[in-house]
Formats: sequence, C-alpha cells, structure tokens
Amino acid sequence: MSNSDSLVEEVIERNPQEKHLSDYRPSDYTISTIDLEFDLFDHQTKVQAISQVQRVSKEVTPLFLFGEALNLVSILVDDVDYTDFELVKDGIVINHLPTSFKLEINTEIDPAKNHAFEGLYKSGDAFCTQCEAEGFRRITYYLDRPDVLAKFSTKVIADKTLYPYLLSNGNQVDQGDLDAGRHFVSWVDPFPKPAYLFALVAGDFDLVEDNFITKSGRDVKLAIFVDKGNLDKTQHAMLSLKKSMQWDEERFNLEYDLDIYMIVAVDFFNMGAMENKGLNVFNSKFVLANQQSATDQDYLGVEAVIGHEYFHNWTGNRITCRDWFQLSLKEGLTVFRDQEFSSDLGSRSVNRIANVMTMRDHQFAEDAGPMSHPIRPESVMEMNNFYTLTVYEKGSEVIRMLHTLLGEEKFQKGMQLYVQRHDGQAVTCDDFVAAMQDASEIDLTLFKRWYSQSGTPQVFVTDHYDSVNQTYQITFKQKTLPTADQKKKLPLHIPIDIELLDSNGNSLELLEGKKNRVLSLTQKEQTFVFKHILSKPVPCLFRGFSAPVKYQYAYTDEQLLDIMSFASDEFSRWDAGQTLFNKYLVKNVKALQSGGALSLPEIFIDGFKSVLVSETLDPSLVADMFAFTSENGARELFEQVDIDAIHNARDFMLKEIATKLHELFVDTYLRHNQLKAYQPNIDDIAKRKLKNSALSFIARVDKKVADEYVLAQIASCNNMTDYLGALNAANSGLLPCRAAVMQAFDDKWFENGLVMDKWFVLQASMPSDNVLDNIDALFNHRSFDFNNPNRLRSLVGAFAQTNTYRFHHVDGSGYAFLTDQLIKLNSQNPQVASRLITPLIQFKNLDQVRIKLIKAELNRLLALPDLAVDLYEKVTKALAQ
Repeated sequence: MSNSDSLVEEVIERNPQEKHLSDYRPSDYTISTIDLEFDLFDHQTKVQAISQVQRVSKEVTPLFLFGEALNLVSILVDDVDYTDFELVKDGIVINHLPTSFKLEINTEIDPAKNHAFEGLYKSGDAFCTQCEAEGFRRITYYLDRPDVLAKFSTKVIADKTLYPYLLSNGNQVDQGDLDAGRHFVSWVDPFPKPAYLFALVAGDFDLVEDNFITKSGRDVKLAIFVDKGNLDKTQHAMLSLKKSMQWDEERFNLEYDLDIYMIVAVDFFNMGAMENKGLNVFNSKFVLANQQSATDQDYLGVEAVIGHEYFHNWTGNRITCRDWFQLSLKEGLTVFRDQEFSSDLGSRSVNRIANVMTMRDHQFAEDAGPMSHPIRPESVMEMNNFYTLTVYEKGSEVIRMLHTLLGEEKFQKGMQLYVQRHDGQAVTCDDFVAAMQDASEIDLTLFKRWYSQSGTPQVFVTDHYDSVNQTYQITFKQKTLPTADQKKKLPLHIPIDIELLDSNGNSLELLEGKKNRVLSLTQKEQTFVFKHILSKPVPCLFRGFSAPVKYQYAYTDEQLLDIMSFASDEFSRWDAGQTLFNKYLVKNVKALQSGGALSLPEIFIDGFKSVLVSETLDPSLVADMFAFTSENGARELFEQVDIDAIHNARDFMLKEIATKLHELFVDTYLRHNQLKAYQPNIDDIAKRKLKNSALSFIARVDKKVADEYVLAQIASCNNMTDYLGALNAANSGLLPCRAAVMQAFDDKWFENGLVMDKWFVLQASMPSDNVLDNIDALFNHRSFDFNNPNRLRSLVGAFAQTNTYRFHHVDGSGYAFLTDQLIKLNSQNPQVASRLITPLIQFKNLDQVRIKLIKAELNRLLALPDLAVDLYEKVTKALAQ
C-alpha cells in the first residue's frame, strides 16, 4: 500500500460515506405546521420553533431532527419541558414521543460568525438566509428534507432603526412596535413547503414597488429591496419580473398565487439566486443593472435569472422534489423554461448557441471527469455537490428532447397534467415523465434512460447515395464510453433533427410542408432511407442541438461551407463554422506535434469572409461565428490533451484569421460604431457585440490601430458594454494602453464591487506569463474581499476556468495557487471551494507530468485534518481516476 492509499483510508475513517438514492425511505414523522419566531441579534439570535408533529410509522420510533452549529436552549413537548433526548452528530434524537404532539424547540445561533452563508447569516448590515439544500438545520432542529411539507408562519423581531424591513415567506399578516426600540412583523405562507424554501431577510434597504394584474384579475404587489443608493439600478429587474409573470401565464398557463412577490438583492451569496416562496433572495449581480455599470450580457442575465426564480413558483415550489437525487426535476425543467423565456423575448438562435457553448465547453468535461453522474444521480456525499451543470444544463437538454419528441401542444398537455396531479406534493422525475407520457400517449420507457445514465453519447454517422434508385440512406451508431460512476452503457432514445440540402443549397422537403424531420435513434445502430432524392444531399445534423451528444460525420470543407451559407437553421450555420474551425485545430495540433508547418487554407478564410460581409445574418450571430471553441472546450476534441499544442495552434489560427480579414474587421468595427443613445434592445445589443468582437480581432494583429480605437471608444462610450469591450481588447491584445486604461477603470469604479468583478476577471484572464504575480498582488486590492464569493469567482475562478494555458503551466504554479486558496476556503466556505476546485480535478486526459503535479496538490488537500465533505468527495473521486 502506498502512502497515498494509506492517507485515503485515514481520511475515509473521519469522513461520512455516500448517500444512495436506493436508500430513500419516507420520514417516520410529518410536520403539518411550524410557527417560527426570530429575535434577531448579531451574535445571539433566539429562534423559537413550534411544530405540530404526527408519527406516520406503525412502530414507535425515535424522532431524529437535523441540526448544525446550534446552541440548544430547551425542548418542550405539549408545553412540558422534555429531557428524553440525545444530541448526536448532525442533529438530535428525541425518544418516547406520542403519536401526535406539539414540539417546541428553542435555540440560539450566531449569524455574524456564519461565513459559510448557509442558514441565517449577516450579508453586510442585513440578516439573510440561504436554506437550499440543507441550510435550515443551521437555524433550528428540524426534519430538514424536501419531502416534509409544512405550512410556515414567521414572526421576526429586530431593532427598528437598524432593521426597518423584516421579511419572510407568504403574506404579511401583522406588525407592531415593541419595547427598547424593537418591532415585529408576522408572515403566513398558506402553501405547504419544505424547509429549504424558507427565507428571512432583515435590513434597511431602498425599495422599488410596482404591481401586476394576473389573468384572473388579482392585483399582486411587487417589491424589490436593494442596498441604499441602488434604486437607479432596479428598473430592468422590475420589468423582467413583470415580463416573466406575463410569459408564464401565456406560454404555460401558470398564474402567481400570493398577494406579494418580493426580491431582495444581497452582496454575499454563494449562488445566483434562490426561489424561496414569495421572497426570492438574489445575488445582487442578477438584480442591479444600468447602462453605466452593467453590460448587455448583464441585462440579459438579470432577465434570465429573475425569470428562472419566478418560474420555480410552480416548478420547484408548488411542486417540489421528493429527495435531492430528484433535483433535476425542478432545476432541469426550470432551466428549460427560462431558456424558452429568453428565446421568446430575444434571439432564439443566439440564445441556443450560448446554451450549447456551456454544454460543450464545460458540461461535456463534467461528464468525462471524476464527478460524472446522471441528471438523477445514484449517490452523493455532500448535497451541495449536486448543483452541477449536469443537473441543470444537461437536465434542461433532456426536457428539451421531450419537447422535441412531443411537440409544443403535447408538451403543454403534459405540463398541465403534471400540475393537476402533483400540486402541493414532493415528487420524482418518474412522476414528471409519466405525466408527459400519459398526456401525449407516446411511449417514453426507453427515453427514461437519460435520467439514469451518465456520460456524453457519441453518434457516428455514415451515408450512402444510390443514384440509380435516387435513395439516400444515412446510418447512425451510438456509443457512450464508460464513466467514473458507470461502466456499462445502454442505447438511449436520441432525437435527431435533420435537414437535407441539395446541390444548390436548397432544403429538400422531408415531410409534407416541412424541410426538417426528427428521427428517433433508439438502437445501437439504425439506418434511415429517404426516397426521391435527385442528387447526393448535404445533411444538417442535430439541428438546434436536438440532443446533448457529440457526433462525427466526415464533412468536407465544401459541405460545411454550404451549411454555413444555406442551412435554414441558424444554429446549424454556427455549428458548421465551429466544426470547420475544430477540424483545422486538430490538424494544426498534429502538425505541431510532428514538427510540421501550421496552415489555414484559403477556402477556410473565404468561408468566414462571407460570414463577415453578410448583409442578411444577424450581427449577433456573426459575432458568435467568430467566437471559436475555447482552449478548455478544445480539450474535448482529443483523447490525449496537449495543452501547449492546443494553445499554440489556436493562437496561430486566430491570428491568421485576424490578419487575412484585417481590413474587413476594421470596416465591421467602424460600421457598427455608430450608435448614440444606449438601448438594451436586441438590435443594438447585436451591433455592440459584433463591433467589440471585431475590435478584439484587430487587437491581435494591429496594436497601433487597436490602441487608437480602444482609447477613442473609452473616451466616447456611454455604456459599460463598450467600455468593457475596449478594456477586453486592450487586455487580450496586451496593447500599449492596457495599464493606463485598466488603472483608470479601477480609479473610477473601485467602490462598486459588481463592476470591479468585471475588472478582476480581465486581470485573471490576462494572457501573460506573470499573471499569477498580478493576481497575488490583487488579493490586497482595495476592492477585493476574500470573504465575498463574487470576488473569489471573478479572480480565482476566472483564472482557473478561462486562463487555461497558464493555469495548466507545466511548472505546476497554477495548481499550487488554486490549492492554496482552497485550503483557506476549506473551513470558511467549503461550498464555494467545492465549485472552484473543478478545473483541478478534470485531469484524466492530460500528460503524465501535469497529472503528477495535480495529484500532489490533491493529496495536499486530502492531508488536511478538517477537510470539508464538499471537497473530500471531489478530491477522493479525482484521485481514484
């Protein structure tokens, strides 16, 4: 046994083992109501919880309640002091209880010292909660599991001067003044919910109010609470909320159900936002926006996340998940809904491209890494580690495949049946699929494998044209490689949306009146035959990314250019361009490895030239066509990853494109640099996006001209999008003006943390060999706060995720740097640490030198005597590769 093996066994002894889906058992007890009272103080908050409890098991079993970091004051059963209990690890066991009883538990907690940001904590000067997944147990002892639904009432008491706003779930029912300058507000949520949806916020805020009239005529009060001085950044958030409410009524026939809907923006938050019933707590990043401080992408992000949390009211709140293994039941479905919302309001193709880039750049790597799992996982150690791209983004793709197979009408019938059957319940992914199957009368038995099988399927495509019989046949073979969690794989039901182009670029009619057709691949190998085809067509495969797979078809350059020019589906045009770029990236990597010359043929340049000069393509789509596969995403193209060769080959190709199309990039920049007044509408967003993309290409090869454009753009711009676009060009091109413009930005915005996050991202992504020295110095920057998750993600996370070449420097400095930060976070905020570690554990296909360096850092983490479960799970699974 090696020293490393011995260390793993030692750590296993002091850490919890995996929880399994198969171990699920209903609770022996249910709670019908819980009345909470909070007396808020920074270090000694008093919490009284009075619950009506019922034993449902036939046997007289002890009641186990979860609890962490609590100071127990007293327990009363039916108003009598109760002492027949035992404090145990992770909770309390209460013995010899009657069948039905009133349980009162009094605890004290210290919100000011809670830097994990779970449970009740201080965010700046405000009290705030985060209870998903298992944070409520840091507030009081409780059945903190999603299948225990109770009606909550909450009374909040605090100093009236410091905390004039006291908020919780549901509708406000009472308020009043108390002695010693304190006051109270009482709330009642009429809808049963699990503890993870509980929320409390107390503070002094600026408030913007509005209202929304539902389709049934109910007047709902809308309220957004933000830190003082931020009212001018709330208009877009309120507009996004009202659009979300209207869209959900129109598209899904779902109406809001409380008298008030509240959003609170806080600075210290581990996630993006939280859908607590009637009181959504948001990371301020996804609420605050105006043209001076927010980019176009920020505006779109605010709209999407506000939509996402609102849509959870039905898909997550009114109907919740039975256990955390079913997390994709609410998250995958709600991501699909927010993606549809963004697509209906904006550009469907551009939104689809953005979703797919996330899948290919990051989720595919998760599928291939040590944390590989199905969208409904079978086991986990730490529930917070469930919040993955697989559960969210791939989960959304699974819902989208259902929509593709059923069509909009049958999908909506399935949604209506799902809501009718399960409103007020905690259910499973199987319940959702059953509703879709019953409503559509389409057999989804095979399709359900997507919920239980991990990994990214590979589809290999061949074709044959018979000119005599004028038939075209296309054959698909599917294969899913073994993953860390599963060795045996079965065929999946894969929808393939296909279009065929003739020799003139025209779409062939495949179904009556339709130029596309959805094929169902359900076997390991299937052949489909198309008749009356006059010449061999060019197949557009997986239109709209109709399934989350990798596919291989031996496209010629000419075929890819035909798709880029003529496909009716804009996603297919973009995808063909990506495929063409990736084809030559692989060739140039091989050339570097064999000592050959790097090259790009004229046909490649001409193809992208036609995109750049197109007068019909959406400028945003044109910009996306030039947003080529990232270095991180390019790793998915190779069985053995050569970090240096990928970086050098990709850099050569981008410079070659920038050089050969230089005059056109200059012309594109100047043509789209004409906007005056700022408007965050689709057309103007597209023009700014293409203009700043062109500027970044100019900066690659013409530093003098780019320097002039950057300085002029900063001097004249009236919005953050153009300011940041100029800064990005200066940073990525290492222009002469870089230091000066970065310092000027710092001096202007250093007091605004959210704006400075953008600056920290640029610093972390700087393409310089001394970037780590720069980052180390920025830990002492006046705007940086190691305790703030947003700051950490923007500096540490951006370096590890986006500066791939330098993070993976062969000297191991990037690995050591990230490990140092993870060690600091281990005891302070393990949830954030667990998210930041991802680039360090996805090393399977790297060279042996780098793998050895990474394992040394992982073993350094494993040796920590107090290694948090969040990190322990990922470290041990990575080392087991």
